[in-house]
Amino acid sequence: MPGNSLGRRFRVTTFGESHGPALGVVIDGVPPGIVLDLGHVAADLARRRPGQSAITSPRREADTFEVLSGVFEGKTLGTPLAMLFRNTDVKSADYDNLRDTYRPSHADYTYDARFGLRDHRGGGRASARETVGRVAAGAVARQVLLAQGIEVVAWVAEVAGIGSTVDDTTVGRQDVDANDVRCPDVAAAPAIDAAIRAARAEGDTLGGIVRCTCRGVPPGLGSPVFDKLEADLAKAMLSIPAAKGFESGSGYGGTTMRGSAHNDPFVPGPRGPVTTTNHSGGIQGGISNGMPVNFSVAFKPVATIFSPQSTVNDRGEAVTLKPRGRHDPCVLPRAVPIVEAMACLVLVDHWLERVWRPAG
Repeated sequence: MPGNSLGRRFRVTTFGESHGPALGVVIDGVPPGIVLDLGHVAADLARRRPGQSAITSPRREADTFEVLSGVFEGKTLGTPLAMLFRNTDVKSADYDNLRDTYRPSHADYTYDARFGLRDHRGGGRASARETVGRVAAGAVARQVLLAQGIEVVAWVAEVAGIGSTVDDTTVGRQDVDANDVRCPDVAAAPAIDAAIRAARAEGDTLGGIVRCTCRGVPPGLGSPVFDKLEADLAKAMLSIPAAKGFESGSGYGGTTMRGSAHNDPFVPGPRGPVTTTNHSGGIQGGISNGMPVNFSVAFKPVATIFSPQSTVNDRGEAVTLKPRGRHDPCVLPRAVPIVEAMACLVLVDHWLERVWRPAG
């Protein structure tokens, strides 16, 4: 099955299934000599793992990991860095009724159509469990970026139409992690939390929007015409399970403005030109302009709902399905670290292509 790798200079390949013995990631292109903080990796993984609060999946995975290669005496070697995550809390019997039945709005039928077979246990490769490797790789990328003064922060901006007001120039991860829903708006967070709990009690699910800002991004990242920075960000974000939309800068909101209002005027800055507004989201012509890179990702409601649904089996017969298993009522709180990780992976890949040169 192709399509398991992302990036050119910082190339990430994930492997494993939701209910297999383990998942993992191989990163090829990590610069040598980086002092790798594994505690930092563990902290990012803890933000993604299931079972972390009452509004997430009750599956219990500690997401401890083994570093198999690429690190010696605490420093990266420049060789492929591999990490392994063993599954410890699988309940595959919960999916026995799905062996020959397609769940609505899942990847069951499409995987069968593409490959002629599928792993029905928890969705196999289509499960959000696969993202554990992405977040680990993103944590490695983040350490490279932080050394260059590049900071990536994402948060829950909206759930089920409940919006928030957040200053993307100052918001920090400590603000985002101050509550279970990862919305730094103290007025909106309780309403979002209550909505998620209500949906869960009714056996239903919710969708919403994650907003992300990348501060300290230098000008000059991105390449014309098919390797534009925002194009690579869009591909990375839309590869996340349940992601259905991407907006860069003003996004669709910009369609209601005139060019005279939407243009970002340049003025002199301490290290080069800066703009007085940032409707472009830090990217012009597909290349970063030195302003914060801002974007939003829309996530659909979780497809697994706990009420009967009409569907078909692999023989084409109409059946009624009531799913079992452990699922998030809303992916947004756990999607925040995944969005950050994917942003870090894209940014470090472009940074290495633009800036980094081997020693000597």
